[in-house]
Formats: sequence, structure tokens, C-alpha cells
Amino acid sequence: MANEGNIFADLPVIGSADEDIAALLDVPGLRVERIVSTGQASPPDFWYDQPSAEWVLLLSGAARLRFEGEEEARTLKPGDYVFIPARRRHRVDWTPPDAPTVWLALHFDDGGESNRD
Repeated sequence: MANEGNIFADLPVIGSADEDIAALLDVPGLRVERIVSTGQASPPDFWYDQPSAEWVLLLSGAARLRFEGEEEARTLKPGDYVFIPARRRHRVDWTPPDAPTVWLALHFDDGGESNRD
């Protein structure tokens, strides 16, 4: 974890096998990550079910994010953000394989208020 940097520096190569996840800040109660997707999506029938809340901001690229119980995925474009309460099951249905999708993710304890959308 560095004290300073550029969120768009050292992006992974297009076609990388895995998402690139880097901690930008990790202090008690808060973890800030840069996530770079290059065509990755959640495996079929896989759902994230995280113990902490997450707020994500799509900085570049595009994505389709689906929440359990929703018929269709939400299409995200640069500037879109989403609050994901703790234990709200969700998945990434798609990111483009020909350009990096850069996310800023904040993971934190939401104080038990997991009903916000």
C-alpha cells in the first residue's frame, strides 16, 4: 500500500486471466481498493456475499452488475456508483474484454443498516 499514486497507473494487460485488486488504503473499519477488470465476470451461479458493505464507483470501462432477485443486470458506465449493503448477494455479469474497467471500491462496516439501495 502506497501513500500516494495514480489510480490509472500500471493497469494490467488486456486479456489478463484475473482481475487486478490493489489496496489503496487499509485502516481499521475501511479498505479502499482499485479493481481492474479486463473481461472478467463472476463464474456461472456464483454470488458475492460479503460480510461488510461496499460502495463502488466505476471510473472507466463498463460493467453489468446483478443483484440476486433482480431480473436484469444494471449496466454501469464511468461515473456510476452503487452501494452494496453487507450480505446483499451480487455478481458481475460482464466487463468488456477489449478495454480495462477500473473500479474504486470502499469496503466498510455499514452499522447494520443493510436495507439501503
